[in-house]
Amino acid sequence: MNSWARIALGATTTGAATLAYAAGIERRRWTLREATLPVLAEGARPIRVLHVSDLHLTPRQHSKQRWVAELVALEPDLVVNTGDNLAHPRAVPAVVAALGPLMQYPGVFVFGSNDYFGPTPKNPARYLVKSKRRHHGAPLPWRDLRAAMVERGWADATHAQVSLTAGDATVAAAGVDDPHLGLDRYDRIAGSPARQADLRLGLTHSPEPRVLDRFAGDGYDLVLAGHTHGGQLRVPGIGALVTNCGIDRSRARGVSRWGAHTWLHVSAGLGTSPFAPVRFACPPEASLLTLVPRPSVVASARATRASAPADVG
Repeated sequence: MNSWARIALGATTTGAATLAYAAGIERRRWTLREATLPVLAEGARPIRVLHVSDLHLTPRQHSKQRWVAELVALEPDLVVNTGDNLAHPRAVPAVVAALGPLMQYPGVFVFGSNDYFGPTPKNPARYLVKSKRRHHGAPLPWRDLRAAMVERGWADATHAQVSLTAGDATVAAAGVDDPHLGLDRYDRIAGSPARQADLRLGLTHSPEPRVLDRFAGDGYDLVLAGHTHGGQLRVPGIGALVTNCGIDRSRARGVSRWGAHTWLHVSAGLGTSPFAPVRFACPPEASLLTLVPRPSVVASARATRASAPADVG
């Protein structure tokens, strides 16, 4: 075998092994990521927020359902769901079974495109190329899922301002419908949120800059989003190749600042499309965010880069 043949064989073997790992192992390597965010007023007690996104559940994904249900052991003060729960027309019972134990805690949600429309087969290479074309699958029973969530006490923040109690804290939350589908109507929630709230929380499925700018302009402390899957296929040392939305690749997963006051957390999510069931260097995740007081003015002046909160991305 000549050298070129050996190189070709090695590349083929490596590619096959990588694909087998991405499809067979990593996409089921359920991961809890944790971060501490200084977003509360001085003297406030910490708030533990569980952020769940992009389940993309089908009825037979029992391992994912069990793992999500077991997150109840974290005893969060608040659960936030940023959409894309469904990947099958009969998946509502599976989603309710997974999230059901968590519904004993206060919760708030918005939906994403894959709550409204089912996935469709497509060339995976299209994910790497920006396109404005949308190919919707069959309608999904999002109304049934919404009814189940609301019936169990979770608040729908879609184009609504809602007030919740999380532990001892008051939360003023508001959200938009999915910007990825162009359904966002921020003007319906525009204006400064309740100043007396301990936390002003924004929700959006897709973290489009036009929406994030509006939340930041209105003084929200924290915005939670999903949609990106963290890039889904990440290159070690480089990170996400794409975000599938308008934010830059460095924000495809984890914590970042958006303006002088607002923090952003983008979840890499727990699922994939059934037609692209692979993840690499980006395991499926839920996130436990511990919100703590912002540094005082004096402390901020003394802070160094090394003492800044670690980015979970």
